[in-house]
Amino acid sequence: MTPQVLLVFMTRFEECKPMLSGINHYARSHRPWDAFLDDEARAESDPLWLQQRRWKGVISRHTTPELVQACAELRLPLVDLNDEPPFAGVPKIRPDNAAIGHLGGEHFLERGYRNYGFTGFRNNGWSCERRDGFLEAVQLAGHAVDVFDTDYPNHSDPAWDLAETRQLAKWLRQLPKPACVMACNDLRALQVIHAAQTVNLLVPEEVAVLGANNDGARCDLAYPPLSSVCTNAFLSGYLAAETLAALMDGAEAPALDRRVDPTGVVTRRSSDILAIEDPGVAAAIGYIREHACTGINVEDVLRHSTLSRSQLEKRFRSFLGRSPQAEIRRLQVMRIKQLLTETDFPLKKIAELTGFEHVEYMCVVFKRITESSPGAFRARRQSNRPSQRAT
Repeated sequence: MTPQVLLVFMTRFEECKPMLSGINHYARSHRPWDAFLDDEARAESDPLWLQQRRWKGVISRHTTPELVQACAELRLPLVDLNDEPPFAGVPKIRPDNAAIGHLGGEHFLERGYRNYGFTGFRNNGWSCERRDGFLEAVQLAGHAVDVFDTDYPNHSDPAWDLAETRQLAKWLRQLPKPACVMACNDLRALQVIHAAQTVNLLVPEEVAVLGANNDGARCDLAYPPLSSVCTNAFLSGYLAAETLAALMDGAEAPALDRRVDPTGVVTRRSSDILAIEDPGVAAAIGYIREHACTGINVEDVLRHSTLSRSQLEKRFRSFLGRSPQAEIRRLQVMRIKQLLTETDFPLKKIAELTGFEHVEYMCVVFKRITESSPGAFRARRQSNRPSQRAT
């Protein structure tokens, strides 16, 4: 008999859609479910609602004590996808918030910043974890972080948003410039951008801004468009379905609190800049970032710079700790990694897209820098996540 599964997701929240895609992918590739989508999250507050059908299991993005108790009384397996402290005995799948903060710190460190800020909500555990991950990454590199945290209310409204924007504006004004700021999520990052604009600070030239969750609607509504750390919501949904399937078969949950790594930073205009005060170096770096995967070399960079080769080499090492050629290779390898992870392109196609005339030389460069062949790198990445192809 096809198991009847209840999915408690408010689909107006963007992360719910890729989670549901992950659940659907698991069900299609293993065994079909008769799934019902409670897209108003009625089950979270109405225990009687659960009794209307003979469910085999529940996956919830909006888990409450009432839902946990109702499932326990009905002996229904429950998997929780909410990013809050776990309920006793209920398997939870949630983002690795410390890793999200780390990625944010590394994103700004790569851009050469010296003045760092973080802002979030001190009464939310996930925000504090992201803050601590950001602090650890930046402090390990020898920099201090100015933290501005406030309390998040149960429900936000325009008056609260305006008050927060005013406080953030005061905080941003006193930060040394150029500064970079990571926010705990995209909502908070939007407030940072609005706050900067109220005190005539340029984003990203004076304050670069990075959010988290990669909420496409919020990121695109921002001006300039908002960079954001992307969580792996698809994998979270897939793992939740995998866990529920085990519970419905009478097995133990593989883990009671499983953390899912983010996929990376989606860079948009709000942080797409380097904190370099030397105009000659800044121009050269900008040219490299724009053309690294087109097959350029250092001679090409010199033609777009006012510096001599010796000056360029010296200043690159001073600001970035590496040569212009090493920066070209670094960006090429970053792009190769992305293509190996996100596509099934053959190596010859990846070589063409990253500026290598010969695929053999691309493989040599990649292995020298990463200590792994492209094939081995792709195999590791693909073994850590389910395929998103239709079955």
